[in-house]
Amino acid sequence: MSEDHIKISRDGAVLEIRFNRPEKKNAITNAMYGAMADAIIEAESNDDIRVVLFTSVGDFFSAGNDIKDFAAQSAGAFDGPRHVGRFLEEMIKAEKPVVAAVQGHAVGVGTTMLFQCDLVYVAEDARLTVPFIDLGVVPENASSMTMVDRLGHTRAFALFGLGEPLLGKDAAAWGLANAALPSGEVQPRARAAAQALASKPAQSMRHTKKLMRDREALMARMREEGEIFAERLRSPEAAAAFSKFLQR
Repeated sequence: MSEDHIKISRDGAVLEIRFNRPEKKNAITNAMYGAMADAIIEAESNDDIRVVLFTSVGDFFSAGNDIKDFAAQSAGAFDGPRHVGRFLEEMIKAEKPVVAAVQGHAVGVGTTMLFQCDLVYVAEDARLTVPFIDLGVVPENASSMTMVDRLGHTRAFALFGLGEPLLGKDAAAWGLANAALPSGEVQPRARAAAQALASKPAQSMRHTKKLMRDREALMARMREEGEIFAERLRSPEAAAAFSKFLQR
């Protein structure tokens, strides 16, 4: 159940969203996306919450989207509403600061969501990968824009095209993360930063974040990617990639 795989807690004015599916490397299911979207909406509407913090259990931050969900969509066997788009939109629209503690590896959306965060703390030995092309799909979460803007075209294309991992220490050196730390120090550092942000004047913080982000451009790119992504999910390339992955 999503309530087991996503843990929501409060520490004063900080709302913590915690991936809690370590047996599946914190792969994100449709229900988990829904729980996270609801949590962000709650944070945005509650004046007592000033900061959102993402953490996780285990040695993976997140393995990204659950491939079984992708495979079901590719085969036309997925019923009901899809919550991933809602989660991605709420991340882009969020006016309150979002902090991430990446104490382990991150794959797919587990990496691209970091470009929508305001502060990121990462383990030195973490490996961040974006294997969208290998899966027969395309980047999502406006990452075809955010990764290029932050890392530059050649570095971003190596991550997308060659599937090269971005190591935690390089994520800090290249401007994705604020600091690369020993794994055990990541979450305490992120929690301290979240509390520091929560102590600042709230409306000044929100206006500053809004001025720093072009939400309309991010939303437009995310929707453009989403249309192509949906088409690619039904492609023979994607079906073959998902089948190969699930046979491992």
